[in-house]
Amino acid sequence: MPGAPWKNGRGCAVSDAGRLTPGQAILLALVLGYLGLILVVPLAAMAIRGLEAGPGVLLEVFADPAAREGLRLTLILALIALIGNGLFGVAAGLVLVRHRFLGRRLLDTLVDLPLAVSPVMTGLAFLLLYGRGGWLEPWLAWAGIKVGFAFPGLVLATLFVTFPFTLREVAYVLIELGTDEEEAAVTLGASPWQTFRLVTFPNIRFGLGYGLVLTLARALGEFGAVLVIGGAISGQTQTATTFIYNALEERQEAAAYGMALILAAASVLFLLALEWIKRQRGKEK
Repeated sequence: MPGAPWKNGRGCAVSDAGRLTPGQAILLALVLGYLGLILVVPLAAMAIRGLEAGPGVLLEVFADPAAREGLRLTLILALIALIGNGLFGVAAGLVLVRHRFLGRRLLDTLVDLPLAVSPVMTGLAFLLLYGRGGWLEPWLAWAGIKVGFAFPGLVLATLFVTFPFTLREVAYVLIELGTDEEEAAVTLGASPWQTFRLVTFPNIRFGLGYGLVLTLARALGEFGAVLVIGGAISGQTQTATTFIYNALEERQEAAAYGMALILAAASVLFLLALEWIKRQRGKEK
């Protein structure tokens, strides 16, 4: 019958193409309205405001030494997070999925802690540990190492807030794959390294790529933790995001919009990269 629901390959009821029941129409309107209010409208407003200011805002960013230094520092932190948590994510994913040991479930829970804890609280925790009067501050001072309001503090904060992404993506893929191919390789005489290089890594490469893109995006957009532990000192610990914050505080709106447009353009590239990875992964299935 026209308009009668049919079942898709998964057994779910679906109405005829192009036709929605009143309930479906209401649900769709609610979803689109929520997405528009929370995501689309704010981002569109920022993009429009930046475009209204003209290309001069980008020139102003690159002409400002503090802005250039903030962008350079953000890129360095993102690269460190990409390498550090890329390696850690693969190793930890293998440990959590392929090994059984006492405390594994606790470790598996702790991995998601950065997703549950506020970045501001993260920065404060590092400050209480490494900052002035912190628990480790006497030993750090004796060794001549400064963490709070310095570059090492920014590195620690960025690594903390970004480390679950690659690990989780790799772990999901490893769970989905199972161990059949790896066990077959071992049976044929492959060493652990050969098994990883020839079997495991090719199978997890898209999951790894997806996790690395998410890690990079999170590192570039981090604000709260680096603000607290670093103090947003111009030319020293001021990142791209804290530069936007300081520029707005000082009513330098053009510079703030210019930096925001640069980060927004990077976000678009990340979305395109994620979509490409999804398609490539889908082709292999």
